[in-house]
Amino acid sequence: MVFPTSNPSPFIFSALFFFTLLASFPFSTISADLTNLIYKGCANQNFQDPNGTYKKNLKSLFDSLVSQSSQKTYFSSTFGDGQTAIVGTYQCRGDLSTSDCNLCVKNIPALANKLCGEVVAARVQLGGCYLRYEVAGFQQVPGTQFLFKICGKNQASGVSAGFADKRDKAFGMVENGVKNGSAGFYTGTYQSVYILGQCEGNLGSGDCGDCVKIADQRAKSDCNGSFSGQIYLQKCYISYNFYPNGVTSIASSSAIELNKLKRRKQTNKCWK
Repeated sequence: MVFPTSNPSPFIFSALFFFTLLASFPFSTISADLTNLIYKGCANQNFQDPNGTYKKNLKSLFDSLVSQSSQKTYFSSTFGDGQTAIVGTYQCRGDLSTSDCNLCVKNIPALANKLCGEVVAARVQLGGCYLRYEVAGFQQVPGTQFLFKICGKNQASGVSAGFADKRDKAFGMVENGVKNGSAGFYTGTYQSVYILGQCEGNLGSGDCGDCVKIADQRAKSDCNGSFSGQIYLQKCYISYNFYPNGVTSIASSSAIELNKLKRRKQTNKCWK
């Protein structure tokens, strides 16, 4: 997240985002490390905290979220009162067990402190989960606000005739799947296109389907003929991969892509 560099009122912040993409991988990689850092978003403004109230509330919030992650894959909580309150949410990928969810989430508090310091709001996404928090009064962006994208370098050509049609059919599957699936999560394949979609746990099925549909449309326009892509919105994300030689090659293909992405750093800025 990028937060304002001007001097806002103490507790009302403009919801601007800036994401530094540190590492990423296709979510179809079953063996991928759940704790790989994908991106961090840090506020530009630190706590005004002479009494240590925010710091204490943030620690209590982190402790609560980590504890809950051993029981639930999605949870939101608030610590503190009035203008000193801090709201936090975590969510794990829908196919994770609670033990894997806890393994993922418990890494984020230390990372957030290390990467962002004592800022008024932050968001950290790992391979298997994310956690975000903000102080009371933070102005939220719409659930379909675009955050960032990753588009694969491999492009459709003659050898992949019909790719766009296959991808679009897979998009249709995920749009319907998140509405009917468990907790707004869906994975599937359509003729060598692997698709994954997930919505934040508090979205209703209709809003979830609408959010994923917008992410799909964004993938079509921004990633165009890319064989793979990830589109993150505020309340949902999608990931897709096309394997011309069939989905049985997912493991090896994903490993190759992971190694490429680990060597690459990208920066994306979101819109106001």
